[in-house]
Amino acid sequence: MGIQSMVDFKWPGLTQPDGARIAMNRGAFVAVDRHRDITYDPIYRPQALYHRALEGLHANNDAFLLQEVATNLPIYREDTGPTDFHLHLPPGGFQLVLVTSGLFTFDYDGKVHYVGPGAVMLQSAIVHRQLFYTWSGLATEDNLKTPQSVVPEPLCMGYSGKFLEAFITDPSTFPNPTVVGAQHIREDETPRAAWKHPLHNRPAGAGFWVQDPLELEALFRPYPADAADGPLKSATPVHVRDLGIAAPSGNLVTGHIIATDPRGGSLLPKAAARADAEGLAKGEVVVFRIIRGTAAFADGSGKPLELATGDTVTAGRGAIRLTDVGEDTQILRLGLLKGIDDLRMWTPTQRDEIDALAGQIITRTDLRSDRVAGQPVGYLYE
Repeated sequence: MGIQSMVDFKWPGLTQPDGARIAMNRGAFVAVDRHRDITYDPIYRPQALYHRALEGLHANNDAFLLQEVATNLPIYREDTGPTDFHLHLPPGGFQLVLVTSGLFTFDYDGKVHYVGPGAVMLQSAIVHRQLFYTWSGLATEDNLKTPQSVVPEPLCMGYSGKFLEAFITDPSTFPNPTVVGAQHIREDETPRAAWKHPLHNRPAGAGFWVQDPLELEALFRPYPADAADGPLKSATPVHVRDLGIAAPSGNLVTGHIIATDPRGGSLLPKAAARADAEGLAKGEVVVFRIIRGTAAFADGSGKPLELATGDTVTAGRGAIRLTDVGEDTQILRLGLLKGIDDLRMWTPTQRDEIDALAGQIITRTDLRSDRVAGQPVGYLYE
C-alpha cells in the first residue's frame, strides 16, 4: 500500500489501553538470567536472533522486558533485508534501543539515523523501519560471541549488528501493526514519509530521543562517592554515563552505563565532573545487564552474586547492590519508575483490532524533501 491509498480512518474505543493496570513487583525479589542458560531464537524474522531476559520479566509481573537482538544473516537474501514500516504500541509508548556492535541505519518517521556501538534511541510509537545492518560473515556460534561495546570501537563496529532492546510489557501483549508492508514500499517515495496517528499513548513530555556516544552529554563521569550502593571495589576507576532517557520516556525509566577502562588503557570518553548520585539511586525495580566484563552484587543479607558478560539481574528496590566492577566492564542499569504502575495494558481484543487496522491508523502523512534534515522526528504528534 503506497501512501496515496492511506485514508483518514475514525474508530471509537481504541485510542487508550483499557486492560488491567501494570503492577511491578514491589517485593525484595532477585531474578537472574544467565547467558549460559539461554537460547537465541528468530522470533520475528530470520536474520534477527532474540535472547529475552524471561526470568526477570516474569518475576517482575511481566511489566518490563529486556532483550538482546543479534543480526545473523546477510541483508541481501530474499528472506532478510530491510524491514517493513511498522510501529510498536507498548504501554507508555516505551521502546529503548542501545546498539552494542556493528552498524545500523534506521528510519524514524521519515528521518534517517546512522548508528553504531553506544548509540541510544528512545521512541514513543513512531512509525519506523530498519534499512541496513552489518553482518560479520561468521558462523552463528562465533557471531554470538563477538565483543560488544557502548563505545564506538573500530573492532566492534566491524562485526554483525547487535543491540539491546527494552519494552514495557512483552511485545506479544500489545499492538505491533505494519503500516506499509515491505512488498508495497515505493523506494522513491514511501521512505520519505512522516506519519501521524492517534495511538502513541505516551506520557506528557515523552518524545523521541537519540544520544550519540561521543556527544558531551554522553561522556563518562567518575562514579560518585556518595552513591546509594556505597563505594565500589574495582582495580580501575569506575565511571558512569547517563543515557538521558528519564525525561524523554515521560519519567518511566532511567538509564545509565557503569563502566571501567581496560587495565593500562583509556577506552571511555570522559568528563571531569562527577556523575549524579541521585539518578543512580532511582528505581522501584532495577535491571542490570553485563554488556562486557564482570560484576558482583550483594543481596540484603550480604550474600554475593557474581555476573559475567551477557548475564542480567532484575531486582526489587533495595534487594541487591552493586559491590564490585571488573576491568574493561560495561554494565547497563535501568531504573523502573513509579509511573509504570499508572499505565494500563492493551486488552487482547484491542491489540488484535489495532494490528488488523494496519495502515488505516494513519491520519496524515508528510513527505520530507531531505531525509536527514527537516523538523524533529515526531513533530506530527505535537
